Amino acid sequence: MVITLVLRVRAFRTECRSWFDAASARRQLMPARETEAIILKTFPLGEADRLVSFLGRSSGRVRGVASGARRLKNRYGSTLEILSHVQIWYVEKETRELVRIQQAELLESFHKAQSDYGLSTGLAVISEVSELVLPEHEVSEAMFRLVLLAVREIERTGDWTLPLSYFAFWTVRLGGWLPRFDRCSQCGTPFGGKPAFYDARHSGLFCEKCRRSGMKSLQLGARNLAERFTGERFDRIALEKPMQESARELREASLAWIEHHTERRLASRELLETA
Repeated sequence: MVITLVLRVRAFRTECRSWFDAASARRQLMPARETEAIILKTFPLGEADRLVSFLGRSSGRVRGVASGARRLKNRYGSTLEILSHVQIWYVEKETRELVRIQQAELLESFHKAQSDYGLSTGLAVISEVSELVLPEHEVSEAMFRLVLLAVREIERTGDWTLPLSYFAFWTVRLGGWLPRFDRCSQCGTPFGGKPAFYDARHSGLFCEKCRRSGMKSLQLGARNLAERFTGERFDRIALEKPMQESARELREASLAWIEHHTERRLASRELLETA
């Protein structure tokens, strides 16, 4: 009986050892995930690493560690610049919040916009807004394409005025936060050719009678530009001098609504005033 018991214990230990070895092997051989991505932000982590937030086309917004990315000689090169368009490989473990970035390959560089202070302020707003409105690991093909389109246009035109207005407006629309542009949110009076009014404390547009103290105006030109944004291809809309004020008004209103719905102040908005 004693011999039988000893043999059973040995068999059990062998079975447990085999199970743990198999589990360990699965962890070590865990395949890297791959996705097309846009780098949103990076932060220093320790002496040599970087914490990277990226928007993956098939993964949503993800945060991960790029080991050795702060070293002078590293395998990432310029792939981790803000809003770079890359192909990225990473390993994700269920027990860890941060993924481990293994490799990044540059698909599209926006060096002109990234290296110019004036243009980089526009990129900073896109980066901050994307970080703010996108939940982690929630795939958003529409938002991915919107970010990429806006950054490409800033790089192509050398101006963030129209692309940033387009990006902010469509972010509000995709978020389901866009108010009616034709009538007052409170009393329902049509605006017609008269200005509408807004601020960051309220989600709608108001007529002159219902406006609150401190609200800013959104003129007919800005509301017409919003209609063009929804009905025309963006690359076919040219920024003409009379449109500049309308683009500014629409951008400011859209950013105010983003701040209202996220309950966060956008720090990068202040940079636009200095650009």
